[in-house]
Amino acid sequence: MAEPLRVATYNVDLDRTGPGLLVQDLAKGEKPQIAALVRVLVALDADVLLLTAVDYDRGQVALSLLADKLASAGAPYPHRFALRPNTGLQTGFDIDRNGSIGDPRDAQGFGLFSGQGGMAVLSRLPIDSDAARDFSAFLWKDLPGTLTEDPPDLAAVQRLATTGFWDVPIVTDAGPLHLLAWHATPPVFDGPEDRNGKRNHDEAAFWRLLLEGALPMPPPDGPFVLLGDANLDPNDGDGRREGIAALFRDPALQDVSPKGSHGRLEATQSGDPAMDTALYDAIGGLRLDVVLPSAGLNVSDAGVLWPPDTDPLAADLAAASRHRPVWVDIALP
Repeated sequence: MAEPLRVATYNVDLDRTGPGLLVQDLAKGEKPQIAALVRVLVALDADVLLLTAVDYDRGQVALSLLADKLASAGAPYPHRFALRPNTGLQTGFDIDRNGSIGDPRDAQGFGLFSGQGGMAVLSRLPIDSDAARDFSAFLWKDLPGTLTEDPPDLAAVQRLATTGFWDVPIVTDAGPLHLLAWHATPPVFDGPEDRNGKRNHDEAAFWRLLLEGALPMPPPDGPFVLLGDANLDPNDGDGRREGIAALFRDPALQDVSPKGSHGRLEATQSGDPAMDTALYDAIGGLRLDVVLPSAGLNVSDAGVLWPPDTDPLAADLAAASRHRPVWVDIALP
């Protein structure tokens, strides 16, 4: 049997407040956060990695600089993939109703500039970029059972994906492994209309309906891994949890419940703290980042890279991001 393939996702907190600032930070090589992040990614040792909250630029300059740092640290990722995200892409409407157009909240997905907080794939295996599918332009109003209450003129342009919906085939000896990637909106930072909560719910519903064949585009042909930042805990925190809960229960997927080894306890929460992937001062730990293999894949191991505080890596993880990486080892034929 071939060696297991480690597939992971990680919200790396590499979104900056202006275009080019991430390139500047990576090029200078003086930021403690970036140095810590490189050490974390080396320890993670993923074969295929989806990064969320990483700024996009058309030439993939930032992604290439990060890959160069990883290669120098002994973790080369020769294959990379990124598409322009919906974040910061203006709709032309005053969505936040503050009397002006062009604000971060008036974009398809919140963004201080076009490309802020996008997604990217780093891979040791080849990526079939020509066969990749991008569903990021799918309109929210076109989702069966949509919760949107946007007026018709806004609904005619408003995309569902906050960041993006991708199907990215990874080339393996056993055939393509499809990465289904997304980074949802947080279900907060709005008002009683709960627009973000409804959108977060529907972003999770998109994948369930795609896998059921209920959308105009066909589901992936072959094994897949659905992964990214769902921005919603199925048990704790704010949000319409029925959306992510239904996704976890979908028979096309398997939730292997990856766990960390930090030993944290949270008596006020109902979810298992070992499965948390992010830590917030006011909220506590939440399970936001997910890796869900398709039902037919053989999973040999899984976890959240969240060691005890006594582990030297714990300090790097805390310095790199408030999130922790999630990984699953799958055995392909």
